[in-house]
Amino acid sequence: MTATRTVTVSANTSSRRKRDDKISASFVSLPRVPLVPDELLKRHNLYCFIDTRFRRAARLLQGCWLKDHNIPNSAVTRTIDNVTKTFGFASNLSNAAAEAGKNFIDDKVHRLVLCELLLREEGAAIDEERLFANALSSMPLTFNLLGPLALDLKLATAVFRHLLPEFVHTVEHIAFEHSPGRREARFLNDGTAFDAAVHVMTPGGTSGTIFIEVKYSEDMTGPAARIRNRYTEASRQVHLYTDPDSALLRSLALEQLWREHMLAQLIVDQGITTRAIFMTIGPRLNRRVMTAFKVYENELIHREDQDANRVAFEPVTLEAFVDAINAAGSTKLASSLWRRYLDFGRIYDLALEEVGAAPDPQTNTAAKKNLPSRFVDRNRRRLPVRPTTVPQRAPAETMNSPANERGAS
Repeated sequence: MTATRTVTVSANTSSRRKRDDKISASFVSLPRVPLVPDELLKRHNLYCFIDTRFRRAARLLQGCWLKDHNIPNSAVTRTIDNVTKTFGFASNLSNAAAEAGKNFIDDKVHRLVLCELLLREEGAAIDEERLFANALSSMPLTFNLLGPLALDLKLATAVFRHLLPEFVHTVEHIAFEHSPGRREARFLNDGTAFDAAVHVMTPGGTSGTIFIEVKYSEDMTGPAARIRNRYTEASRQVHLYTDPDSALLRSLALEQLWREHMLAQLIVDQGITTRAIFMTIGPRLNRRVMTAFKVYENELIHREDQDANRVAFEPVTLEAFVDAINAAGSTKLASSLWRRYLDFGRIYDLALEEVGAAPDPQTNTAAKKNLPSRFVDRNRRRLPVRPTTVPQRAPAETMNSPANERGAS
């Protein structure tokens, strides 16, 4: 039995290494997210003093995307007592644009979202304001990334075979905001749920499920669920952790991953699905998200030492997932996702122009040809670029990561 698990570990590790090696074969990524000058963000109503380095760049990228598609934003300028003030962010959609479904990659995904909302599971925590109006949120990203796959199971099969060849033979169905039983004692007795659940047939002919959590601009600082006694019981019950009582598992950065992985294992233990994988997806350039995934992985018992039929943890970069969509033949979809969520070369060029350095015409040509000229005021270049100090927590109105709240009630 041990030898079999060792072979499986080697295969899984090899697959992940090959998958990571293929990243950027079709889309070129920067080594790190660029610093964005304050003035550039302020001029376009995209400045938020609590944004992390990644979120500043991502907010600007969403502002560019909305402008590219002529989608009105929610920023409003008013004069009060002879003082001009701007309310709202240009990364949020106007009410009319949100109601028209302009936050989604196409009309088919918008219709899917409406259908999913009407048939949502009992107790599903879906923030419709974020879903329809916040371009920076990971909630619409989940539907933009997985919605086209839910509508085309052949494409979904090709994508997940590319990512998990040892686990996926066919994709049968994709469910959103899923839990097998909210507030049931046999699980976690709370509202913990997954962003998506991909139901598959494995190469061995058994049923399997890929439980997915998607991150985008989150800084992994909460809000967190209230720690319950049931969590401690489940942490020891699932036999996944080197130290089930570890304080790190209960930290703001890891507790949601901890809860969801435990839930996935309990689902397998209850016989609801035969086998499962817990997959997390996040941008490679979001350092905080990538660090959280790595630290969480280090809390797990090594696969070759685990009990049989434990739920594997598979962190996947958003770049690798988009590349898998491209490899599956859906180049148009992959390009659309890349331009909206991952084209930070474009942001680098804008920042270069802002500080007075012309972008290199030999690099990032595909991104630069769509640059909106009005984003850069060449008469207001300022040096140096000053990163903004970021506090540990953000106020609720500017946070775009309440996904953690799914277990807080």
